[in-house]
Amino acid sequence: MFRKLWNDDGGSGLITAEWLFIFAILVLGVITGLVAVRQALLSELVESAQAVLAINQSYSFSGQSNCEAITGGSSGIDIDLTDSTNFLFFNNSSVPASIGIISQAPCD
Repeated sequence: MFRKLWNDDGGSGLITAEWLFIFAILVLGVITGLVAVRQALLSELVESAQAVLAINQSYSFSGQSNCEAITGGSSGIDIDLTDSTNFLFFNNSSVPASIGIISQAPCD
């Protein structure tokens, strides 16, 4: 009886159809999952690019002085050429001139 069941091929076509159905469902699920991964990755890359564009490279530090030495301060302004207000400011060449004041005070 076991040999008869082992050699029985009846219903093997049904098993193939079931495998094809499962395979089709898995392929559709994988495609949907990959689309979701692509969208999530694209969203993260856009956020990273916006964070890099928001970096401000301006700096400023004040000078120091004592009786022996004087160190002048400095500053730098990050001009964004894509911003219309900064673009007009940059193109009009109305960058304010730096004013150097020289004063010498006796250090007792």
